[in-house]
Amino acid sequence: MITRIVLLVLLIGSTFVSQAATPQSRDHLTQQEVDLVKEAQVLDKRIDVFIKAAERRLMVIAGSAAGNAKQLKKDSERWGELPAGSRAELVTDIARILDEAITNIDDVSSRDERNPLIPKSLRKLAQAVNTIMGQLKPLSVEAKSDAEIASFELLNEDAQSILEAANRLPAEAEKKAKKN
Repeated sequence: MITRIVLLVLLIGSTFVSQAATPQSRDHLTQQEVDLVKEAQVLDKRIDVFIKAAERRLMVIAGSAAGNAKQLKKDSERWGELPAGSRAELVTDIARILDEAITNIDDVSSRDERNPLIPKSLRKLAQAVNTIMGQLKPLSVEAKSDAEIASFELLNEDAQSILEAANRLPAEAEKKAKKN
């Protein structure tokens, strides 16, 4: 029952976000990231790829890429170069990545709503969303152009959908106690 509620919240949220998104020719994932998504056949590993892809865009937006040169060099072999674009494009990329993560969770849930990776993945995604939104909140206040404002609104809608769905999950401690 809880999984159905979570699925419904995610589905409704992603529907609104998809309708609000303007069609773009820009890909929200690099080719290397697409390949990593394809390789990650298990839901929680795939969610990890989406989270890392979003974090890479956040690094570019925050300008923290220069301070992480050693890690970037290590990551570039597997992940490729950091994505480029305006702040509005990168924020929209993050929103579309989160939307794709929602879709992946929905897909698994529609096939097997009792899959234990669904709550695990959703919690992991919600934790990442909290971090991302915390870092982007100051920048969203500074948004001036229509494109930037729209990209932050799109991101906020996806984030809210994820957080609402995660809040509907039963507490982890209850599940562990039941197993004992």
